[in-house]
Amino acid sequence: MMHMPLATLAATTEGFRGDILRLVADAGPVVKFILLVLIGASVLSWTVIIDRFRTLRRAEEQSRAFLRALEQERRLSDMRDRAARYGASPLSPIFLSGFRELTAAVAESVGRFRGGQGSNDEGRQRILDRVRRRVEEAAAGQAEQLDRHLGILATTGSVAPFVGLFGTVWGIMNAFQGIGVVGSANLAAVAPGISEALVATAAGLAAAIPAVIGYNFLLARARRIGGQIERFVLAFAALAEAQIDLTRSASGPVEAGQAQL
Repeated sequence: MMHMPLATLAATTEGFRGDILRLVADAGPVVKFILLVLIGASVLSWTVIIDRFRTLRRAEEQSRAFLRALEQERRLSDMRDRAARYGASPLSPIFLSGFRELTAAVAESVGRFRGGQGSNDEGRQRILDRVRRRVEEAAAGQAEQLDRHLGILATTGSVAPFVGLFGTVWGIMNAFQGIGVVGSANLAAVAPGISEALVATAAGLAAAIPAVIGYNFLLARARRIGGQIERFVLAFAALAEAQIDLTRSASGPVEAGQAQL
């Protein structure tokens, strides 16, 4: 069995320091490229995690405040004026869309009733259907915004370990090729190449683990807010129905927000 010359062995042992920066600096171009890709994915993942965490936290806090304010208001028109204060809440644009639709539908219906067109029951159901469609459409748009960019976290969490593994495999291949050229398989000759290759796996895991944790946490929070949106849609439909009942017997066009709830 051939052995590495003492001078070469000493140089190899002296050149191997084992610190991460030295391993990255001594890595091949393919491994370096993979490390750059993984670093970029990690930075992007952390950006999404921080941004979505702040956005969802504000949305949840302001949604609770919006619901408390809605319970205290006796007129929908007053709540319409205050809704702009809760811009981070997905409930605010849903409420405004439903309120505008309710106001327009009730005004048109009252004018139709005064003209003797249609029955009150038919008009009431028509208004309810119209308002429900509008509110559900607005709710769907807001729900789509909750999990925005979370796909980046899911992709990073699932792909990054394999990208790192590819870098490891490539690095080990180069290490064994170097062993074949030198003609020695002792630890001093193998350790630098193997350590360099394993850095890619470590980088892949470092990018994937926070992405997976952040994805699961943020998705659970988004679903919680989504459930809040669904409950608010039902609550607003009940408010709209009560509002319609109050305006059915009006003698003239009445703004939907002016009647007491």
